Amino acid sequence: MGKIILVTGGTRSGKSNFALGRGEGIDGRRCFIATCQTLDEVDEEMAKRVQTHQQTRDAQRWLTIEEPLAVANIIKEHQFDVYLVDCLTLWISNHMADCAQRGVAYSEHSAAIVAEELIDIIRKNDGTVIFVSNEVGMSVVPENNLARRFRDLVGLTNRLIAAAADEVVLISCGLPIYLKKSD
Repeated sequence: MGKIILVTGGTRSGKSNFALGRGEGIDGRRCFIATCQTLDEVDEEMAKRVQTHQQTRDAQRWLTIEEPLAVANIIKEHQFDVYLVDCLTLWISNHMADCAQRGVAYSEHSAAIVAEELIDIIRKNDGTVIFVSNEVGMSVVPENNLARRFRDLVGLTNRLIAAAADEVVLISCGLPIYLKKSD
């Protein structure tokens, strides 16, 4: 049965570096699943963020697969000992954008179904899956409906993944705070 680790925290808290180190501490083949879409219309600042993340990964230790939506399929179709999904926050944003392009809403019900399907596939896998996700609910209430919906969907998805997780780590100021530890 697959193991789930959720690493969450605020922007620039050090969660990605912590997750990389945690993943590299597990023996075996590693897969980094990047959910950020590197499209032509991505702004220069975001492109630099992607490049910085790519440079922090050792290509000899990690096979990188860029997948904005079908994370569950990557885990289902490949055999790795460790998967690092960075990040759930962008994955949710991608789902919202994909649904909007198709003229449907990405509702809390939709998000719950997608998260539960992902958890189910992980449990049928033997690898460890480490998720990185932003903690977006500890700030001011967003001023517009889209931003509030996004915040709510991230919160819901984080909660579902955390409930299923064997380990949950909150990174604050670069320091890990263990909210849930595996035995």
